Amino acid sequence: MIDRPLVIVGGSASKELAGEIASYLNIPLGHSETRRFSDSETWVKINDNVRGADVFVVQSTYTPANDNLMELLLLIDALKRASAARINAVIPYFGYARQDRKDQGRVALSAKLVANLITEAGADRVIALDLHANQLQGFFDIPVDHLLAWPLLIKHCKSLNLENYVVVSPDVGNVKLARSYADRLGAPLAIIDKRRPAPNVSEVMSIIGEIAGKNVFLFDDMIDTAGTIVNGATALIERGAQDVYACCTHPVFSGPARERLSGSPIKKIIVTNTIPQKTDGFAGKLEIISIAPLIGEAIRRIHQYQSVSELFN
Repeated sequence: MIDRPLVIVGGSASKELAGEIASYLNIPLGHSETRRFSDSETWVKINDNVRGADVFVVQSTYTPANDNLMELLLLIDALKRASAARINAVIPYFGYARQDRKDQGRVALSAKLVANLITEAGADRVIALDLHANQLQGFFDIPVDHLLAWPLLIKHCKSLNLENYVVVSPDVGNVKLARSYADRLGAPLAIIDKRRPAPNVSEVMSIIGEIAGKNVFLFDDMIDTAGTIVNGATALIERGAQDVYACCTHPVFSGPARERLSGSPIKKIIVTNTIPQKTDGFAGKLEIISIAPLIGEAIRRIHQYQSVSELFN
């Protein structure tokens, strides 16, 4: 029997999602406040008694990434100084995840640095969703529960009741993820062969597999500037695909993404709410799936020392 109180605290970047998670668990959302001074410094305060509590602080680190990351660190520090028994950092979208290797000389390994900062701030555990690379779990010196959005995305795709469909990987590096979705949907797999002449720029070279006359599901872990997904969808339509459905966990949607997506041949853009988005400006294409039940169930299991991996068996 777990007698420690369970507390959910939401950072300003994920307050709405934290409220949904608390509702799923049938507990009130913890009270905290964040202020930003005129010189851009961040101030946080926990307004509840969390002494001896099992606290889950929910905060995605999307744009402004540095402000949201700093707020997460300060919330963890405040909880530690308020004598919380265990501090769990729930990071639905983990910013800096793409800076996970030294692909050229004299560059920072930013993902590792951010992992160190979260640990040093006082987090005892991290819960993250669809990390950009699985090896990021090894960057932390504390336990990491890596949650996967595929059960929610697969369920939504099946609810569309489409026939004659194929799963397409937007690039060669994403084949493993795309194959896992193809297997679960019972669909064939195709691959877009592309090259990147510059950061955030991609060019489709060829398409491997049969897509003519088929409905296409494009799966990726995130959509950032949307250049890759839009170029891929355009190439698929030009080569005879019937309709294209783009699916991702993290709708980063930076820079020209909204304009590109709204003007693209993509029929539906299916995302989760790891990063909050409004549906306006997408010409009715955007569909948002809440991940609150998934994270809420994982939190319940972690709090009660039950298996989390069973969620994905």
